[in-house]
Amino acid sequence: MGERITFPSNGHTASGYLATPQGGPGPGVVVIQEWWGLVPHIEDVCDRFAAEGFTALAADLYHGETTTEPDEAAKRMMAMSISVAARDLGGAVSWLLGSEHTTGDGVGTVGFCMGGGLALYLASLRPEVKACVMYYGVAPWPEAQPEVSSIRAAVLGHFGEKDGFAGHEAVDPLERRLREAGLEAEFHWYDADHAFFNDTRPEVHDPEAARRSWELTVQFLHRHLG
Repeated sequence: MGERITFPSNGHTASGYLATPQGGPGPGVVVIQEWWGLVPHIEDVCDRFAAEGFTALAADLYHGETTTEPDEAAKRMMAMSISVAARDLGGAVSWLLGSEHTTGDGVGTVGFCMGGGLALYLASLRPEVKACVMYYGVAPWPEAQPEVSSIRAAVLGHFGEKDGFAGHEAVDPLERRLREAGLEAEFHWYDADHAFFNDTRPEVHDPEAARRSWELTVQFLHRHLG
């Protein structure tokens, strides 16, 4: 099981949830929340990464606030300061790179829903990000559009054919931009809805898509991070 921690964030202090592997240090992964906040589902994802040998840290981008109401979640997402979120996520990268719990000189980013877009944005800000996994999310904020030429990471994407938020219209041009920039970009589509990985939401959870995407994600991160 993981624990709540605080860590430096460019002159400020951020908080988050840290899960570490039992067998010693492992590659670092920044896990980025959905629009609900740092809820138990995201903590569970961190625990699952730790069970696979990774050191996983999820920054709390809503600073203690969570919600279960979609309208409230949408308001929080759009009101979130991208500069503060980028600062806190960058702090998570730096903390992992300097931690005794972490191996290697690079980290991965894995984001869900709004976190999917932020995972790629963080990769564009920090060249130490060597692997980026996007789950059904592209950045909805104009100020968080990633500068593709700055990305050094391989990118893996998981998207649902029934997703009204991150469908082909939004995702396919991004995939083309990544490949035109010479980046490794591997996007998978599932016969599933938005948030199909979230097993706390039975109305959209797709067990088979979740299982397959998790297997690919773990393999991808081990391949690029060790």
